Amino acid sequence: MILSRYERMVAKRYLLPGKGEGFIFLVAGISLVAVMLGVAALIIVMSVMNGFRAELFDKIVGLNGHAVVQGYGGRLPEWQDIVRQAKATPGVTDAVPLIEQPLMASYEGRVEGVLVRGMRREDILRNPTLQGKVVSGALEALQPGSGKVGIGARLAEALGATTGSSITIISPQGRTTPFGTVPRIVDYQVAAIFEVGVYDYDKAFVVMPIEDAQTLLMLGDDVGMIEVETEDAERVGEILAPLSAQVAGRAQVNDWRSMNASLFEALAVERVAMFVVLSLIILVAVFNILSSLIMLVRAKTRDIAILRTMGATRRGLMKVFMTVGVTIGVLGTVAGLVLGAIFLFFRQGVVNFIQVLTGQNLWDPSIRFLTELPSKTDPFEVLAVAAMALGFSFLATLYPAYKAASTDPVQVLRYE
Repeated sequence: MILSRYERMVAKRYLLPGKGEGFIFLVAGISLVAVMLGVAALIIVMSVMNGFRAELFDKIVGLNGHAVVQGYGGRLPEWQDIVRQAKATPGVTDAVPLIEQPLMASYEGRVEGVLVRGMRREDILRNPTLQGKVVSGALEALQPGSGKVGIGARLAEALGATTGSSITIISPQGRTTPFGTVPRIVDYQVAAIFEVGVYDYDKAFVVMPIEDAQTLLMLGDDVGMIEVETEDAERVGEILAPLSAQVAGRAQVNDWRSMNASLFEALAVERVAMFVVLSLIILVAVFNILSSLIMLVRAKTRDIAILRTMGATRRGLMKVFMTVGVTIGVLGTVAGLVLGAIFLFFRQGVVNFIQVLTGQNLWDPSIRFLTELPSKTDPFEVLAVAAMALGFSFLATLYPAYKAASTDPVQVLRYE
């Protein structure tokens, strides 16, 4: 939409407050702020929701793989053959044997439920979720037969244990005696404390070499499951279909969707709901632009009539008022993008400040799963939000611009 020199001059004058037009300018300013807040809110919420999904996916899949081949009864004999079959399946990038069993842990009178995970030493050291997440000690100390384990940071806090502490793992699968089964009670030294960022994992996980887990649970050479990673997590069912057929009767294959279906479905539904609700803010702002332009047209009726008598065309007047409305929408959208970017950059600081101000714990990791507020901005979503705000702003200018262009100078100036 190219404006002539006089059209740009008129549009500029109408954007600035004139004498007696303070109220119109106030409504236009409110419209700009409303567009800014609507755009910023949408970008912030969508980025945080994307961050939630990405962080949860990375942490959950990082420790559980894209799928697991789980043996019946918690035991998977002849697991070496299944590992070879999994690695030979097209689309599978890795297959890792492991043992996972809920047990009890105690230290100096404190008792906590734990999830003991036995992994091969090389798998522990190259696990991407554990790499760089050790806050104390070293995972390299986890040698088979050393009696050393790594535990989550929240579990360490709950037990009061530190690096070098000796915790007791209690397993109900013990020796059978004439008086019943005697639980196995084994002491392990804490060699490493890690924090992966997911509360449930940091509160429960105890990682040890797979040989020590086999001894603790009396599994012999068996394992509990095989963790499988694929080249495309979204096609995991299709990729592992041949493997499911091969292990039928011996084990079952569960992918990340089935294991965490309720969580990711809830996130998807909440994401859509929040987008729809927050879009109403932009819609309200657009109605404010509409009302401010209608008031501006009513206030400038005499000026419009004079411009018409001086040779201004209907098309030119439409462009003037459309430019005024679109400019408000553009300024509000740009300000919203900047505000959203600033908030996302300082998001954790903002949360901490509000917590200090209100005295309330707004981000309890035991409820939120993650220890920090995540964020992942999708450029395409940002463009979509900006396009939606600009599109609505443009549509809001059509009726006032049409009314301005339809002004009859004879009727307006007849009694002047």
